[in-house]
Amino acid sequence: NAGPSVEVLIGGLEGATLVFMSLGKQRTNEPPVELEGQTFWPMPNRIVDTGYGLERLTWASSGSPTIYDAVFPDLVSSLFSEAGLDHHLKDKNYTKILSLNAKFAGLMDITGANLFALRKKVAAAIDVPIDRLIKMITPIEQVYTIADHTRCLAYMLGDCIVPSNVREGYLARLVLRRTLRVMNDLNLDLSLADLVARQVEEIGEEQFEQSPEVIREILERETEKYGATIERGTRIIQKVASSYKKKSQKVPLVEVITLYDSHGLPAELIKEVAAAEGAVVEIPDNFYSLVANMHSESQREGGDDPLAAYEERFTALPPTRPLYYEQPCEVEFEAMVIDCFDGLVVLDQTLFYPEGGGQPADTGTLLSAESMVRVEDVTKRGNVILHRAVGGSLKRGERVKGMVDEERRWSLMRHHTATHVLLHAAKEILGAHIHQAGAQKGSDSARLDIRHFKHITEDELRRIELRANQIVQSNKPVFIKLEERQRAEQKYGFTLYQGGVPPGNAIRVVQVGGEIQACAGTHVRTTGEIGAIKVLRVEHIQDGIERIEFAAGKAAIMAMQETERVLADAAAELRIQPENLPSTVQRFFGEWKERGKEIERLRKKLIDLELAQIEYEPIASAKVVIRELDVDPSQLAALARKLAKTNGVALLVSASDRLHMVLASGSPRVNAGDILGEISESLDGKGGGNPTMAHAIAPDGSKGDVALKAGRRLITLALNG
Repeated sequence: NAGPSVEVLIGGLEGATLVFMSLGKQRTNEPPVELEGQTFWPMPNRIVDTGYGLERLTWASSGSPTIYDAVFPDLVSSLFSEAGLDHHLKDKNYTKILSLNAKFAGLMDITGANLFALRKKVAAAIDVPIDRLIKMITPIEQVYTIADHTRCLAYMLGDCIVPSNVREGYLARLVLRRTLRVMNDLNLDLSLADLVARQVEEIGEEQFEQSPEVIREILERETEKYGATIERGTRIIQKVASSYKKKSQKVPLVEVITLYDSHGLPAELIKEVAAAEGAVVEIPDNFYSLVANMHSESQREGGDDPLAAYEERFTALPPTRPLYYEQPCEVEFEAMVIDCFDGLVVLDQTLFYPEGGGQPADTGTLLSAESMVRVEDVTKRGNVILHRAVGGSLKRGERVKGMVDEERRWSLMRHHTATHVLLHAAKEILGAHIHQAGAQKGSDSARLDIRHFKHITEDELRRIELRANQIVQSNKPVFIKLEERQRAEQKYGFTLYQGGVPPGNAIRVVQVGGEIQACAGTHVRTTGEIGAIKVLRVEHIQDGIERIEFAAGKAAIMAMQETERVLADAAAELRIQPENLPSTVQRFFGEWKERGKEIERLRKKLIDLELAQIEYEPIASAKVVIRELDVDPSQLAALARKLAKTNGVALLVSASDRLHMVLASGSPRVNAGDILGEISESLDGKGGGNPTMAHAIAPDGSKGDVALKAGRRLITLALNG
């Protein structure tokens, strides 16, 4: 958003701001406005965004050189001490430098931040060399960064944000990893979890929805992930840097962003490792803001609208009355055809639910006096509902009878209501941070994606399923009402928006047990009408997102029956009772492992017998074996390695449907990779290796003699060369 603003200044310090929000990024019929290279459109709602910098007022009244010394005096002091740095706030020259640094920083345009330009201004003002200033000011800023970022993390995690690679979770991880990087630069032997816990305690645990224990666990897990990322990522940076050094090019910014986004590697580390490889990396001072803005822009991008060509026609039509809200349990209705074109039918009212909010559309039929059409899809455009009809034709002005597929409608209602129940159960079992990341309801099953910082365990899954079914059995009524948006937000908070923020000043609030959401779907009348909920599986689909797949109602019973059938079939195959399956399978698995060990022992014995029967032939003082063996191809490498152990050379082949070849060399004169590569290429095969061991496979298993003949020639040449 954007708009004119009024700033309240106290001695050059901005104490308050009033922004008259009148422009937005959403396209409207009003003429667009260009601001700083971005396009905005006038908004229908005019908003005054007022912000008072309470901490700035504290800063102004304290007289400290920076806001951090005013807001975090104890934490800043202890961080300086831990870092082994002096922080003499009573030294006038020292505080002058900090004050000038803060003053000039406030005059900079953050979107085009140039840190070196700021340094030059401060250095000129106090008449010191710029390198000396940088050496002094950088660790001080790093201490302030840790103080600021740890409080930011306290609020983000306290408000139940889960670090991830998407949306607000991405920003949380960005702040978290930047803090860890700065702590590492200062060589602080401190725990990030401890620092954030200190901030939580100072702010007050009661201010946060998330528990301190979960906040600590999230931070400890993220710290561990970060360490693993750095260890793994250093090799990736070295490879990228080396490729650009060979081309005598700088590592481009887009490559740096890719390394950060795809592998979680901090820009500072990329620059440091690349420099060690002799490559040049330039990191803009506003790098992290740039990356965060790119993510925000990508989230706003939408796909093509297949109905855009009919926009004018839709806007000219009257709103469709949504009978599916008024009579969700009814499946028959009468209506008039308002319009029909290109297989789309618009009625004055309908029971057919249009696809939306992860709930598929209803299907069914429309019957007129002269024709019957099958409704295969339903969508909503503004306040107009479009029925995709096939198999007949309808006319404008006709009266029709609509019949919704009853079994499908009830199954969708059960699955949709069950999604609310399951989400609430997950919150109770896993914690307040659980938030819906996505959902898809079907007639046979549904899935619920939730934000969670670790994998859901089997025990947790069972507890979630049990709690969900307890809510179902309680047969609590489902309350649905239309509420004014602002009133609903004040009453229930922004956790209303589990499935996204719906448009309009009025929102449809659905309460299922203790779960209250803004929801536009269809629901059963009581939780008891869901019947049952059966969790089918849980899947970790991406970092920070767990997917729970489940079935409700009749589909849940069918899923349980299918599981019982599979168990019964498996038990019958083993001639045992189903309840004995776990112990029997465990016993069979143990026996299978023991047999595997015995087979391996016998295989090694066979190899020893084969070795005892093989005779070497001397070629140029080397012991050489060139033979085709009737053994499993997997044994060739072990045999060849033993035969070539003491200055020997072994070329072994084994035929099945294809020809398997192994060449092991204990002689510096014979390069196994080169020789076997030449042999396999002549046989249209593939393979490779190093000077001491090579493997190859050719498509024709009958060419063993050809391979051995070629091998003998090449090995002899190499040994005599």
